[in-house]
Amino acid sequence: MIEIVNIEKTAYDKFVGQFEGFVKKMTEMGNRGTNKCLSDWLDNDDVCKILKISKRTLQTLRDNGTLAYSQISHKTYYKQEDVDKVIKDVRDRQKGAAWRKPRKKSETKDKKSV
Repeated sequence: MIEIVNIEKTAYDKFVGQFEGFVKKMTEMGNRGTNKCLSDWLDNDDVCKILKISKRTLQTLRDNGTLAYSQISHKTYYKQEDVDKVIKDVRDRQKGAAWRKPRKKSETKDKKSV
């Protein structure tokens, strides 16, 4: 059974205007995230390949706060710039370790005898 409802034109126009405003707001909300396309984000496999690490090591980087991430429906994503920061930090540590590297005993003996 179909039910027909009659309303005044002004009430109808008001309802349509409010509905169009609602649709506009919902569209804007839906488009907020499109500036950050998921194609710009990396998943676990991508990051493991880039950093040449295992998934367990990647989990440790997340757990200890070294690598920022976002999770959507049980899938983890990373920003490229956050991964680049980890790469830079590792390189900096390697450079620092090279400066602090202790000399071999043979090098210290040679310098003492001179």
